[in-house]
Amino acid sequence: MQLRLISWFFITLNFMEYIGSQHASRVRRQGRMHPNVSQGCQGGCATCSDYNGCLSCKPRLFFVLERIGMKQIGVCLSSCPSGYYGTRYPDINKCAKCKADCDTCFTKNFCTKCKSGFYLYSGKCLEKCPDGLEANNHTMECTSIVHCEASEWSPWSPCTKKGKTCGFKRGNEVRVREIVQHPSAKGNPCPPTSESRKCIVQRKRCQKEGKGKKNREEKRKKPNKDESKETRQESKGRAARRQNREQRENNSKTQPKKRKAPNKEQDLAPVDTAH
Repeated sequence: MQLRLISWFFITLNFMEYIGSQHASRVRRQGRMHPNVSQGCQGGCATCSDYNGCLSCKPRLFFVLERIGMKQIGVCLSSCPSGYYGTRYPDINKCAKCKADCDTCFTKNFCTKCKSGFYLYSGKCLEKCPDGLEANNHTMECTSIVHCEASEWSPWSPCTKKGKTCGFKRGNEVRVREIVQHPSAKGNPCPPTSESRKCIVQRKRCQKEGKGKKNREEKRKKPNKDESKETRQESKGRAARRQNREQRENNSKTQPKKRKAPNKEQDLAPVDTAH
């Protein structure tokens, strides 16, 4: 019984020594792989080395390798740079590279922006758009072809000729419509927005009352020179006649009145004495 206990004691002791030697060798191996590993890194790194930069990142940061000449340096970023997309794993978050024709992407197989010379369509970068679509050089995307659309015609305008609605028998009338949707590059062009046709109306004279009134008013404001002379002469004549009449009336008042001579025939008439 004692021999059995002693044997178990030595077996346990040897096993503990084996575990300790394995841990020490692992630490020595890591020290040889990363001789300058540091726990006090900056820039979001959890662990780093002087030669390789970041070896692991802090939580929620993405690990990406940047090439500097012939050397690759690990960096930790809050979001992946252009041309990369982020993938999250339980132990590390990494930035993976997009496809060669893709500038930015959501995943490896879904591009959100293409490089120059390619057009985006359903997450893919194409050199030529499919049938029924056209290339938009402004957005660099394949978009639907848009045709022109116009509104309904307006009613025909009144019959006119040279801007007038009177003084003629044959004229023209016009109707118009508006463009509701302008076409894209490959869309159908827009139709005409106006059209005219000949029309016949009952001839009627143009009224000139406005012009006649205006001319009369102008004449009143600006009298004719001949008329003004006549009116001045007439006024002078009336004043002279009035002055002569007043002078005669004054003379008649100042001169004494003449007695009337007795009628001789009345004096010589016989007196009737018969009663």
